[in-house]
Amino acid sequence: MKKMQHYFTVCLTILFFSCSSFGQNTKEQNSITYEKKIEELLAKMTVEEKVGQMNLYNGFWDATGPVPKKGNAKTKYEHLKKGWVGAMLNVKGSDKTRELQKFAVEETRLGIPLLFGFDVIHGYKTLSPIPLAESASWDLEAIEKSARVAATEASAAGINWTFAPMVDISRDARWGRVMEGGGEDPYLGSKIAVARVKGFQGENLSAKNTIIATAKHFAAYGFIEAGKEYNTVSIGNSTLYNTVLPPFKAAKDAGVRSFMNAFNDLNGIPASTNTFLQRDILKGKWNFNGFVVSDWASINEAIFWGQAKDKKEAAYLAATAGSDMDMEGYVYIKELANLVKDGKVDETILDHAVRRILKVKFELGLFDDPYKYCNEDREKKIIGQQSHHNAVLDMAKKSIVLLKNQNQLLPLQKEGKKIALIGHLADDDNSPLGSWRLASDDHSAVTILDGMKAYKGNTLSYEKGVELYNGNPTFVTEVNINTTNRKGIQEAVETAKNADVVVMVLGEHGFQSGEGRTRTNLDLPGLQQELLEAVYKVNPNIVLVLQAGRPLAINWAKEHIPAIVMGWQLGTQTGNAIAQVLYGDYNPSGKLPMTFPRNVGQIPIYYNYKSTGRGSNTQNNVFWSHYSDVENTPLYPFGYGLSYTSFQYDNLQINKLKFSKEETIKISVDLTNMGNYDGKEVVQLYIRDKFASTVRPVKELKGFELVALKRGETKNINFELSKAELGFYNNQGTFLVEEGEFEIFVGTDSNADLKAIFELK
Repeated sequence: MKKMQHYFTVCLTILFFSCSSFGQNTKEQNSITYEKKIEELLAKMTVEEKVGQMNLYNGFWDATGPVPKKGNAKTKYEHLKKGWVGAMLNVKGSDKTRELQKFAVEETRLGIPLLFGFDVIHGYKTLSPIPLAESASWDLEAIEKSARVAATEASAAGINWTFAPMVDISRDARWGRVMEGGGEDPYLGSKIAVARVKGFQGENLSAKNTIIATAKHFAAYGFIEAGKEYNTVSIGNSTLYNTVLPPFKAAKDAGVRSFMNAFNDLNGIPASTNTFLQRDILKGKWNFNGFVVSDWASINEAIFWGQAKDKKEAAYLAATAGSDMDMEGYVYIKELANLVKDGKVDETILDHAVRRILKVKFELGLFDDPYKYCNEDREKKIIGQQSHHNAVLDMAKKSIVLLKNQNQLLPLQKEGKKIALIGHLADDDNSPLGSWRLASDDHSAVTILDGMKAYKGNTLSYEKGVELYNGNPTFVTEVNINTTNRKGIQEAVETAKNADVVVMVLGEHGFQSGEGRTRTNLDLPGLQQELLEAVYKVNPNIVLVLQAGRPLAINWAKEHIPAIVMGWQLGTQTGNAIAQVLYGDYNPSGKLPMTFPRNVGQIPIYYNYKSTGRGSNTQNNVFWSHYSDVENTPLYPFGYGLSYTSFQYDNLQINKLKFSKEETIKISVDLTNMGNYDGKEVVQLYIRDKFASTVRPVKELKGFELVALKRGETKNINFELSKAELGFYNNQGTFLVEEGEFEIFVGTDSNADLKAIFELK
């Protein structure tokens, strides 16, 4: 075996030098294109080997164990040996990836290294808050740093490719995957997409601590009908071009190296076989030069959509539409070579895809050092280090949103008080990790109970109240919510009676959101509302800490509970982050990235809705756009979030009143911290194009600034608007900047009413 390995090593070395010095250093590779090297390698490849580069298999074989003897694993192993596998997913650990990489490089004919992909969604081992929670920080630097920590740990464990960030815009909190994205707004979503791409990929993709990012799901997955997973999407071009596509375009412009298509169809064409999306827009108009990967077996699903009659047709449709790599679908590997040999698919289609895949492998530096991500000593040293815990704690605190603080109940006093802590989730060390944490250790979160115990000056009593769920939820099963067992309510009530303040931790389990977790009811699950009302009857002095992966409909709580904190699912350091905010060691500054509805019947609900012909009740009758049983306004608007201090906005100024399309509009506003605490405020700038050739939203976010102010301090905040912010796409996808009158609004959330007007001529 050693002789055989030596033989392949020699052959590999010869091949590297024959292909225009594959072993050039990283700086030289960054300064030239890889086109010649790729073409020389393509010329050596058989059709089957080209298809192999387009084939992504789920981990099927423990590389440190025996070779598979039978079944599907044996077939995959044989494909790997033939060079018919271009990438693998769900293989983690530097020892395992090294052995598989060694097999690919030293025991296949051409020795092409593998990509190793993994869902590094909000951390690898050390977890940050779920992405929707991070988005509530509106802190782009912190979000980028969070992705950098995730990339650092994942790369140390042998991973070089993540299936993140999800940049889908969604207005439907029923959809479980809202937890994975940046919220409802395309401007904020675009900025967050860029931050995450930069965090994962770093400044130099060939560095050993960077990984390929993936913009997903291309496109419109966030608009699935009724928020029901794997469903249909029917939207107009205005929504597609102005709401859905901007974050993807921003990710592309930031240099993201892969795109993932989606499980949905778009106006009748499945995303995986959608030429309009993949070839016309992404690879055509946008000139994207990375590669496109399918979602899990999504190419096969063209059959179930009723578009393809069999796998052969599905493979044809996807390959010709621009899907470069088939994830765990077996469609390309089984059908594509024969389609080429039969003349049904031109081999240039394969070349087109393989060039893109090889280019990214070169950019990662895998042809220089295939084992650069496979260092066990580095893995042991890097993963879980204290600096990572510090970073995710910082991110968690910045993600918390203060929704209500009547009579300044918060922050809690640190001494001399009796605090009752109530709720199953308060002592849960697994749920706060959230969904999509495949590599993290279960039960590794700091609980809120433990976080509050660190503050020794008060007397802390804990009661579970009611069980939120029965059994032990796992990522792959539904959460069995308790709806019958009321044991514990009375004990919680008795404890609350004797407390100065009650902190109640209620909400969703971490596995109630995420892929496949659509809900039709957004209230507190199970018996938690009953528990909340029972405690309120004996002690209304309640701080409600909500944990959830989506907006919740909490009408009763908003009306009755004096203090409400949106605590999301904050990852490894959840309990410390919540406790530090509750006790005032950190002044919350988060703002909602999604609108909170009053009830599910309002969904989809979002701030940037379009003007209508009857948007208000000017004639005092029933014939206007409204509900009969609830007001149009949300429970909490987009951009909303309080602080322990208060801020005053005034002196809104525009540098002049009339501008040409090529001029920059300069805007300033004074912000003063009027309260008793130092704090941060997200200053938000919205515009309204009053009259346009297509109907425009009543407001659109076009700028924001996270500002820190000492108490009593005033700062002058400046914004600039150019045609990039003032224009929009028409229904043909053409970007227009039209003359006319614009309103601008500056303030603390999307209800901002400090207004000025200018004209574009």
